[in-house]
Amino acid sequence: MAKSDVSAIIALQGALKFNGGGHLNHTLFWENLTPVGSAAAQAGPTGGLKKAIEGSFCTVDELKKQFIPKTIAVQGSGWGWLGYDKTTRRLEIVTCANQDPLEATTGLVPIFGVDVWEHAYYVDYRNVRPDYVNATWGIINWEVAGKRFDAASA
Repeated sequence: MAKSDVSAIIALQGALKFNGGGHLNHTLFWENLTPVGSAAAQAGPTGGLKKAIEGSFCTVDELKKQFIPKTIAVQGSGWGWLGYDKTTRRLEIVTCANQDPLEATTGLVPIFGVDVWEHAYYVDYRNVRPDYVNATWGIINWEVAGKRFDAASA
């Protein structure tokens, strides 16, 4: 950039998207997980996030019913996301390929995401993606997701 080499800057875009997106996505992913049985996982969504889920999906169960199959259907590596649209003020379920970061790709603010190519998928779940995606619902840190929603919707 200091040399104003536009061709070199453009040539870096793919690497920046993949590696930068991978860093960003995984930072969000690890922040959004909590141990099985923790209070943050058992509490479920509360406050503004709970109201937004009810406004967009009616219930948490309906959110899961829509989120899980969309996330399982990602081809190869990628992510299933619950994102917030600041324009419509609604939550949406979307998927992104590879390490594409949600906000830069769709404009949605990430509330929580599931990496469908995470190593636990192979080691702990023996490549059975539905079991892995279903299990992540038992370890979502709803406190962190709620804070992320509050910041996005402020």
